[in-house]
Amino acid sequence: MRYRPSKGLKKTVIGTGVTLVLAGMNAPAALSFAQDRLHEYRISRPEYKAEYGSWQVMDVPEEFRTNAIHAALLHTGKVLLIAGSGNEQETFDAGTFDSILWNPADNTYKKVETPDDLFCSGHAALPDGRLLVAGGTARYEVLGDDVTRAGGAMLIKNEDPDHRRTFPEGTRLRSPDGREYLTEADITVPAATKTEDEDGEVTVTASEARVFVVAAEEGEEYVTEESAQYEIVGLKGEDARNLYGMAGPITLDDQDFQGIKAAYEFDPVAEKYVPVQSMDEARWYPTLTALPDGRVLTVSGLDDVGEVVPGITEIYDPETKTWSEGPERYFPTYPALFLTEGGELFYTGSNAGYGPADKGREPGLWDLETNTFTEVGGLSDADQLETSASLLLPPAQDQRFMVLGGGGVGESEKSTARTALIDLDDENPAYRDGPDLPQGTRYLSSVILPDDTVFTTGGSEDYRGRGESDVLKAQFYDPEKNEFREAAAPTVGRNYHSEALLLPDGRVATFGSDPLFGDRDNTREGTFEDRVEIYTPPYLQGERGENRPVLGDGPDRAEPGGSLTFATDDADRIAEARLMRPSAVTHTTDVEQRSIELGVATGDGEVTFAVPDDPSLVPPGWYMLFALDDEGTPSVASWVQVG
Repeated sequence: MRYRPSKGLKKTVIGTGVTLVLAGMNAPAALSFAQDRLHEYRISRPEYKAEYGSWQVMDVPEEFRTNAIHAALLHTGKVLLIAGSGNEQETFDAGTFDSILWNPADNTYKKVETPDDLFCSGHAALPDGRLLVAGGTARYEVLGDDVTRAGGAMLIKNEDPDHRRTFPEGTRLRSPDGREYLTEADITVPAATKTEDEDGEVTVTASEARVFVVAAEEGEEYVTEESAQYEIVGLKGEDARNLYGMAGPITLDDQDFQGIKAAYEFDPVAEKYVPVQSMDEARWYPTLTALPDGRVLTVSGLDDVGEVVPGITEIYDPETKTWSEGPERYFPTYPALFLTEGGELFYTGSNAGYGPADKGREPGLWDLETNTFTEVGGLSDADQLETSASLLLPPAQDQRFMVLGGGGVGESEKSTARTALIDLDDENPAYRDGPDLPQGTRYLSSVILPDDTVFTTGGSEDYRGRGESDVLKAQFYDPEKNEFREAAAPTVGRNYHSEALLLPDGRVATFGSDPLFGDRDNTREGTFEDRVEIYTPPYLQGERGENRPVLGDGPDRAEPGGSLTFATDDADRIAEARLMRPSAVTHTTDVEQRSIELGVATGDGEVTFAVPDDPSLVPPGWYMLFALDDEGTPSVASWVQVG
């Protein structure tokens, strides 16, 4: 039989040929256009989609476009996108903070009142499905020549045991030589403590609270390297004697972002933030990690004077909605801390930056009970863990972790294609090299899929996409074969402040990107990427997608070690099942996502899934339950609460 080209191919070839003729005076441009047309045709073919998947840019109404800094999937199936001030000083100054609820099922959006600047907060799912959001932004950074008023940390002291005192932002403090400085935030100083010994002698110990101050005027004359006591302007008599400031150096050095103490639970049913007790420490760029008993540990972050929190950790109890002190351990900001089987935390080494290059960056296992930390070695390009991705490989029972890409500390041009693997079940766990990424990549998004592959996409080769270095590539990692294979390339670049997560229907949604510049020569300021792009994997293409397994009625709750029985007409097709914890991701850090293998037993018109009994493997909370056939095609997820 003679080959007959399809109408679509004929149109493409004819259109390309006409373009080439008409553009004879500009052959290179015409050739590029033709190549683009042929590429579009190729990636639209069912055969291509069946092997590589496909992408779709969603239509986001203008009033709902936002600087998505954080993304969290809720058990209602909706995605909470948190911008806060969205890395925009003007928005911060105006006090207009943003959160958007997106429903991927029908691509609808809703604005959510956002009570604080939750930009660069931390988050973790609670057992009842609420999302704990803690920390955020109290003050934007001021760098280089923009620092015109000297600033530094000051302790406000109170020697009055009978009264606490609150001072508003802008309170003036005067040095012994008459220079005045202003507080940058409201501050409350507790009453002093008073103790009496057995002889009746009373001792009063001054309380203190810390605040950042800046000079009342510009100029180097406000710089001081000396420690001094400062009077609080306007106080008289006993108040003036009992209340005062103490400060060390006040300089024109860079002034980093500063955190807040506020914490909220986001209620996915009421669709609103509910305030809870604030943390003791202010935090910007903290990590929150769920623990086996349903509590949540928070670590690191920049504090209320812009310094890395010096090892102070806190634990949130969702039953009492209060915080308590945790074991002391220093980490750089946004450290990737994963709960492991048995209850220890594994620090993969991935982090988002702030902190010395030689402190707290070694990966290892942290025993919270004894507060001991066992370092693990073997990691190549260990100086390029900043902005790397890491995850607990599926299934979680195997206790294998992977680190992907990363870059040098700060604004370094370095980036690495390195991936590294570690098996915590080994007698002496140590990293070993995995297959390389296509190129050096920072900010890579990595999402666990129901079929036990890892989908990786986006990132940039240079810091914040400098030099138009966004990586428009995607690939699958196969843990069994220990190799990558190509996936369809995204059309939207994603670097700093970008996110990706698995949806309940098995697709992957990508959000955000905050490039430093908007051109290859780094001369034009970048703009935040507010488009949403969704990837549909091969397992949802063509006949596979049309004939996926279907779960019918079943329970929405299970206890650890229990079982779940669902009605289904596809019992004979269901070969495997995965319980997948929904993502809560920011700054390439997602310590929530995990995929747990379930036991499967099929019967007449039903299937029963066995849930592991270890809460350190399956921490309490809501999960997506996917049933898969022997080709790895997943059902639409059923939501199940465990614990």
